[in-house]
Amino acid sequence: MIDPTSVEPYLDRVLAEVSFPELPNHYKGKVRDNYDLPDGRRIIVATDRLSAFDRILTSIPLKGQVLTQIARYWFDQTRDLCPNHVLAYPDPNVVACRRLTILPVEIVVRDYLAGTTGTSIWPMYKKGQREMYGIRFPDGMRENQKLPQPIITPTTKAFDAGHDEPLAAAEIVERGILSRAQWDQLSAYALALFARGREIAARRGLILVDTKYEFGTDETGAIILADEIHTPDSSRYWFADSYPARFDAGERPESFDKDFVRSWVTARCDPYNDPIPEIPREMRLRTAAVYIEAFERITGRRFDWPDPKIAPMERIGKAIRDYLSK
Repeated sequence: MIDPTSVEPYLDRVLAEVSFPELPNHYKGKVRDNYDLPDGRRIIVATDRLSAFDRILTSIPLKGQVLTQIARYWFDQTRDLCPNHVLAYPDPNVVACRRLTILPVEIVVRDYLAGTTGTSIWPMYKKGQREMYGIRFPDGMRENQKLPQPIITPTTKAFDAGHDEPLAAAEIVERGILSRAQWDQLSAYALALFARGREIAARRGLILVDTKYEFGTDETGAIILADEIHTPDSSRYWFADSYPARFDAGERPESFDKDFVRSWVTARCDPYNDPIPEIPREMRLRTAAVYIEAFERITGRRFDWPDPKIAPMERIGKAIRDYLSK
């Protein structure tokens, strides 16, 4: 177990904002800042921002490094199944990759009736919906119950509100969002990636509950895996040994994903409409420890703690300059 107090030296070193004026074409995402270079490369810096409910909730020390390094592990473990965008890792928080045209659909694979957000199947099922994402669900299911097989629940961005919009697979093709060939390829990639993730997670004593994938196309139209893969921000993990007893008792499964913070927020406000309460210092430290534990449990490797005396922006800036000078 990671002692949360070991993270304290990094609390004043969180990477909440990124600014490299010398790099062109800056785009700030919810968690990552992107710079598009003229030669077709993209520099992505993972910050410590924590996003949920289409909002930034807080910043968690070392989270950006954890996400980048977990994604690195999974990109390496799945490159035989699907091409990905990675070119190099100049810094623990940075990936240099191929610039892609991101497809307008997020592919979410789910293996359990779970979740807390507006596009998750459990909240919709709890409200009485039985037809979701073009899939019919039977009555009598319980929260966190295993589904008969993994399902794909795609979402896209609504043009007006900017929130994720649930879609059935048939709608994606009928509306021309993707071609039939693109959808078939995405589906095959997503299910293969999830199967590999579930298999490796099981060997670590974990259940890969659900996950999000983003894909793009290169200049030839080939579909490439982008963004991140099987990190605690894009995936839900439960501990396999305690899941059966907790499910039977109607208790929340043990996990180390950001449902920890999401549940705290939803207990105190409507996160889609109300101001987000300030996340306590102790919770930020505890959450950082959970992310680091996630890295070590998922990858089977020790976390490489950075030097707390060096400001992340200083370290990252030097690493990017060294990489681009080669």
